[in-house]
Amino acid sequence: MAFELPDLPYSHDALADKGMSRETLEYHHDIHHKAYADKTADMVAGSEWEGKSIEDIIKGTYDKSVVAQSGLFNNASQYWNHNQFWNWMTPGESKMPSEVERALTESFGSVDTFKDEFSTKGGGQFGSGWVWLVKDADGSLKVTSTENGVNPLCFNQTALLGCDVWEHSYYIDYRNKRPAYLSNFLDKLVNWEDVASRM
Repeated sequence: MAFELPDLPYSHDALADKGMSRETLEYHHDIHHKAYADKTADMVAGSEWEGKSIEDIIKGTYDKSVVAQSGLFNNASQYWNHNQFWNWMTPGESKMPSEVERALTESFGSVDTFKDEFSTKGGGQFGSGWVWLVKDADGSLKVTSTENGVNPLCFNQTALLGCDVWEHSYYIDYRNKRPAYLSNFLDKLVNWEDVASRM
């Protein structure tokens, strides 16, 4: 499998009016995401993981007994995370489909309660990491956070929505105001149609 940097699904300045600048996307996608893609490709070449899917590599190299994961896991996981991240945002209208609203209300009591929990988990994630809306194997929805590049694949969960809370995702636009970045993400940027397609 080739690990190449995918094109953004919109232009670099498409999200600027919604709180994510062209400069952020140039750094985040063109530099950070590209580095994960290139390093994954280099590490996989000639190894036992050559020819395997990115999902198999992530699941096969994750070590739940340690915090400091291997270089291959870190880069492969961050490559996958970012492949999803760009599609979780849209320059278009951020309207929540009724089936998503219903599922969030059933699981969290209300959409606002879900957003509060998502923002609290993401804002409280110490250091670098991600915050997620996931579906467990039993079909239940929950909000989780993970350190560094760890993602729901490691726990046999389906990632319905994820937000990068590494500083490179928000520092240009929000400096150290991670809660403001998360609120803007939920209220203006989320591609809820994509979330619905994953449910």
